[in-house]
Amino acid sequence: MAKREGNNTKRRIAARGTVLQAELDRVLGQVRLGQVRYGGSALHKKRPGDYGFIPPVNPRPSKSMCDDIRPVLKAEAQSLLTEGIQRGIVSNIPADGLPKYVWAVDSDQEPYEAKLGEDGQTYHGYRLNKANESIMRDYVLAEWRQRA
Repeated sequence: MAKREGNNTKRRIAARGTVLQAELDRVLGQVRLGQVRYGGSALHKKRPGDYGFIPPVNPRPSKSMCDDIRPVLKAEAQSLLTEGIQRGIVSNIPADGLPKYVWAVDSDQEPYEAKLGEDGQTYHGYRLNKANESIMRDYVLAEWRQRA
């Protein structure tokens, strides 16, 4: 699998203090109302879990898998998305918009990246693995600990 481009300016965690709490609260409100959610992508799955994809999985060799270590069910993915927003581990938030990226770490200390889909309301995610994402992986883990 090829490494991702490292110069995507939208794929940066916003520096502490640059995202206002009011913006995070607005986004969290949309999540809690179900207007923004984690929907997943069959392109990033090896195990269908409870996502209801048709076909159940359609993994692409060029895509990072969210469930390459273990199944990640929808409720856990939604919880990780919410916690990443609560901690402010997001890319910059455009006015009245949503962050393009949200990062979170699971209970096994595995970091994940969620990306906003084309519909502008649904995120899909993938695990930041050691082989292809070591720099971003380490950065997300450090930010997660600092913003606990």
